[in-house]
Amino acid sequence: MNLLQVRKGQFVYYNNELHKVYSVKTMFKQSVHLIRLRDMTQQLCIAKEIEKYQPREHDSFIFNKKRYTLSKERTAQVGDYILITNPDPDYLDNYSLNEIEVVAVVESKGVITKNSNGIKHSEYLLMIPGRFEYSNPIDYQDKALSVDDDINENNSEYDDESLPSIGDVYKKVDNGLEAMVIAIQGNTVFLGGGFQLPQEDLMDSEKWEFLYNILDQ
Repeated sequence: MNLLQVRKGQFVYYNNELHKVYSVKTMFKQSVHLIRLRDMTQQLCIAKEIEKYQPREHDSFIFNKKRYTLSKERTAQVGDYILITNPDPDYLDNYSLNEIEVVAVVESKGVITKNSNGIKHSEYLLMIPGRFEYSNPIDYQDKALSVDDDINENNSEYDDESLPSIGDVYKKVDNGLEAMVIAIQGNTVFLGGGFQLPQEDLMDSEKWEFLYNILDQ
């Protein structure tokens, strides 16, 4: 892609895997900041290394270690994840293309999310947990070069809900300090406040205690 065509929120392929553009910083050589959707790890790249993809109904992908399929079969219910594919925010709302939000309230014309955004039913695709016969897996641009998808989905890397996720809030046992997971890079977890530690340390109950995820509040 040309750098002028890159926008925050776009789904793109980088190194054959599905990512979302987190930000574009033109002053840097690696100007495109990506989030890999399957595990929320961060990547830096240049525009010509990515290729845009427009998500559509029946597409299936792994988001934060869980698989979802995009659907229009029903309107969202409380607790559902939605992908905002056709954003049309009012001046009081704060959301943009391909943001993923959790539904808090359902109304006749739309939903209100946990981020207090009012989103019309025509603006989103519902993210239904799981994969179906009609699903179109989009995790890899060239499926022939991918690892077998069934192996990925059965691997504990994706199914173990105890693993840290973006938005998880932990409390340090020895001093009561609370910090949120803001990024995950491989086995390294980055917390707000400048903390950086191995995943195993954060999961050690003698050192850190899991409190909640901000999406659940």
